[in-house]
Amino acid sequence: MNEQQPQTIEVSRVLEVLAKGDMAIETALPYSSNYTLLATITYEELQVLAVYKPRRGERPLWDFTRGTLYRREVAAYLVSEALGFGLVPPTVLRDGPYGVGMVQLFIANDEDAHLFTMLKEGGYESTIRRLCAFDCLINNADRKSGHALKGLDGRLWAIDHGICFHHEPKLRTVLWDFVGEALPPEVITALRAFRARLDAGDTVAQTLGDLLDKVEVRALRRRLDHLLNTGVFPPPGPGPNVPWPPV
Repeated sequence: MNEQQPQTIEVSRVLEVLAKGDMAIETALPYSSNYTLLATITYEELQVLAVYKPRRGERPLWDFTRGTLYRREVAAYLVSEALGFGLVPPTVLRDGPYGVGMVQLFIANDEDAHLFTMLKEGGYESTIRRLCAFDCLINNADRKSGHALKGLDGRLWAIDHGICFHHEPKLRTVLWDFVGEALPPEVITALRAFRARLDAGDTVAQTLGDLLDKVEVRALRRRLDHLLNTGVFPPPGPGPNVPWPPV
């Protein structure tokens, strides 16, 4: 068995392993509101750890359509990659031992680190601004500090995107530090390129249309246009604006 670390494998290959490999459940992950399982996935000569969230383990929410959270996780990965931000670990939609769900590469991380500690540490300013813009775009209703991981290589990763993409304003985040500040030029460039892809109806646009409802895709476009038209990080909308607990 190849013991190569996931960080050294091409992303396309990681996605192939996640999508096609044999899945063995290792344990349930604690502190999760939905059924969240740690799994080993083996494909050809490679083996990786992954997080598996099956649809059947989702806790019903009053404001999100039942049985759609796993698809939103996959959509968040697609948007992050389409923007070139690389914030969300490789994520696929596939069948598993407990039915269809999302499968995401497990990120070994510093368990004492999260957004607040990384803000204090410094060196993450550009990445966190990209994350803030990303959350505004996908309408993230649950950006807790602990939903950002510090990989063992120091890289920031964003996880837990099950309650995103609602068509109504629901942005709840601990990242209100940049309200009114101009979006960085590289973020503007990425947003424009993403808008062009949506207009062209490429494979990303088509896949988002499969993962989300039409009304949610239209709302995504409206948020994208608003960010481009204003060019700034938006202020809080109707509350609550901060998730609980914040970490």
